[in-house]
Amino acid sequence: MIQALADAAVEWMDKSHDYKGRIEGEGIDGWILVDFGDVILHVFAPEKRAYYNLEELWSAGKVLLRLQ
Repeated sequence: MIQALADAAVEWMDKSHDYKGRIEGEGIDGWILVDFGDVILHVFAPEKRAYYNLEELWSAGKVLLRLQ
């Protein structure tokens, strides 16, 4: 599921905005990072999201889109 979401994001960004994404990690690990250059996408399994708690780490950052 995580890999499919990351793959779909890469495909959509390429077709819609001509952004080439680079995937780091594997879905089996529970966390995939997709680097679009100016934008970083984190795709987490629920348990990894709770463990890393990036919302608190980056609390001053601007959330552009949140999917749950």
